[in-house]
Amino acid sequence: KILFSLTTHYFIVEDGGERSVCVTFGCFFFVKAMAILIVTESYLEFGLESGFSNFSESAMQFLEKQGLESQGPVSKLTFRLFLAVLCSLIGAFLTFPGLRLAQMHLDALNLAKEKITQTLLHINFLAPLLMVLLWVKPITKDYIMNPPLGKESIPLMSEDTFATMRLWIIILLCALRLAMMRSHLQAYLNLAQKCVDQMKKEAGRISTIDLQKMVARVFCYLCVIALQYVAPLVMVLHATLLLKTLGNYSWGIYPESNSDTAVENNLLPSSVYSESPSVDGKMKVTVVQITIALGSLKNIFTPLLFRGLLSFLTWWIAACLFSTSLFGLFYHQYLTVA
Repeated sequence: KILFSLTTHYFIVEDGGERSVCVTFGCFFFVKAMAILIVTESYLEFGLESGFSNFSESAMQFLEKQGLESQGPVSKLTFRLFLAVLCSLIGAFLTFPGLRLAQMHLDALNLAKEKITQTLLHINFLAPLLMVLLWVKPITKDYIMNPPLGKESIPLMSEDTFATMRLWIIILLCALRLAMMRSHLQAYLNLAQKCVDQMKKEAGRISTIDLQKMVARVFCYLCVIALQYVAPLVMVLHATLLLKTLGNYSWGIYPESNSDTAVENNLLPSSVYSESPSVDGKMKVTVVQITIALGSLKNIFTPLLFRGLLSFLTWWIAACLFSTSLFGLFYHQYLTVA
């Protein structure tokens, strides 16, 4: 919502520079999303294909039980087109946060004097790339889960264990980005000193009021910079936590036993048989019917669907942020100087 408000402001102002940048990156990410969705599961292991197939089969079975004939709730092409449009909007929203992050990264590197701080800044900048690589199947399957040792490949972990490790890695990278927030904001605030030093080198005079306005403009824009820094972090973290919860993953190495469904199924018949003609009995019947309806929806929107969808969205947010940051790094490093 915050990124949407900031992007809407770019379309309201008369200067159309920011508007053109957002539209251009939105079209670019739309084409990129369509290309990514065509890639087979042998390269990117989101699980979208299996999740969508499971969703279609469950929805068709639900409609058949209701006495309705249908070939499925939505076609695969429509599903991909909807995802591509959503991905283009996310890419447009993350355009200026990525460009701003690149500038703050360069300024923070110039301010940092310790090697440890510089290393953490580099890891923080490459964090979205590391998240993207966690879903690349040739890397995860061949080098992490089944690393080659000589002529044989020894399995080190199962798929569930790697999925849990992937969630922890993303959370740790988000924590690192949050820890480096102070360095990036301080690097942005130093732009005021840079502007003053640049004006001292130029010929001519400038009034004190204009100088104060220029410095105050930097400090007043700090809240927007902080939002552009934190909002993508919140998006990634929120998608990761949703992936863990709705995807039925575990924080531990060993998977947790899911006994909730069995308990519900065992309690439903006893609730049905205990109904009575009284008002309380009618209320119990209504509650049971609502519970059965929610259970039917739960059978349609399965954890397999949420795993594929939320894995793709988490990967896409990280990919968009790294793409815009990389373009911003190239722009501020070479084009601005030129």
